[in-house]
Amino acid sequence: MKASHVTLYRYAIPFTEPVTVKGVRLLQREGIILALTSRESGKIGYGEIAPLPGLHKELFQSAEAQLVEVLAKHNFVASPIMQEQLYPSVRTGLEMAMINLETANKGGRSAFSPLEESAKEVPLNALLFGDTAKIIERAERLFSLGYRTFKLKITAGKTDDALRSIEALHRTFGQQIKLRLDANQSLLMDEALDFARSAPAGSIDYIEEPLQDPELIGEFHAKTGIPSALDETLWQKPEMLSYIPVAALKALILKPNRLGGISVALHFARYAQENRLKAVFSSAFESGISLSFYTMLAASLSSLPAACGLDTYRYLEYDLLETPFGSKNGLLDAETIYLNAQKVNLRMLKRTSLWTL
Repeated sequence: MKASHVTLYRYAIPFTEPVTVKGVRLLQREGIILALTSRESGKIGYGEIAPLPGLHKELFQSAEAQLVEVLAKHNFVASPIMQEQLYPSVRTGLEMAMINLETANKGGRSAFSPLEESAKEVPLNALLFGDTAKIIERAERLFSLGYRTFKLKITAGKTDDALRSIEALHRTFGQQIKLRLDANQSLLMDEALDFARSAPAGSIDYIEEPLQDPELIGEFHAKTGIPSALDETLWQKPEMLSYIPVAALKALILKPNRLGGISVALHFARYAQENRLKAVFSSAFESGISLSFYTMLAASLSSLPAACGLDTYRYLEYDLLETPFGSKNGLLDAETIYLNAQKVNLRMLKRTSLWTL
């Protein structure tokens, strides 16, 4: 694959309501769009570089500076893209653009790691937040649209609020839905045990990162029977995956732009497959360019993909695609969505530079 030039754009999309990420209150989502143009065909592959304040260590300005440095060397299509020193968000955007351009040149559906029969649809996991009344209102509306998997955040010191919402969801839907929880490593063991024992039996599918110390997840499972999912641990202490009992886990949460790139996410996805865990692709409030890419990843890796955390598009006022990313029934048509993602609405972007390679 040879590229003739690269165009860089910036975007800033307001959130529909303020979003708080690990104590950082955000009003808009900022990012960089990388447009890689083929020398032979003139076709374009898009990638997105979007570090999220509160989640990523790198700042937007740092990511942009590193990207410019890589482009200045005119060799990003070679080994430097694989080097560890690249920020996770930068590596993700470069890999995404390269894969998308390769696919565009072939004129067909991308093949990341295809099965003989890839999934046609990928279910969505709907994010719920707010007080109990608001959570039930949103859940009932989304359930009526076809959603069957929901996710609720729980926070240290506020587990009683979460319990009230869980009890209300269980009364309303029973076993018709799967409820995932996310503690973001906020709980000490005693609080986590009290919480788990107070929740209605059979109401929790799994808890993402229930403990401040992930080394204790095996003990938590042994005492409660509730499985966990790993998210932050996968990039903070990936070696822990070898020490936590597989029986104590149910899923790996895969955020490519935080893990360190597409290739790293695929590594963890293969581990999940080998150990019969769910590979749950998730976003960091990225645009439809990334969400469509992650949808195709999920569809290509499993004939029955897990419900993915890509419902975050609902919290952005608009998308960057000519046909906005989305679902009306809780299911994503993987191939259609991926093809739509090749048509970016450039009116939503501000061009910042053009690089000839």
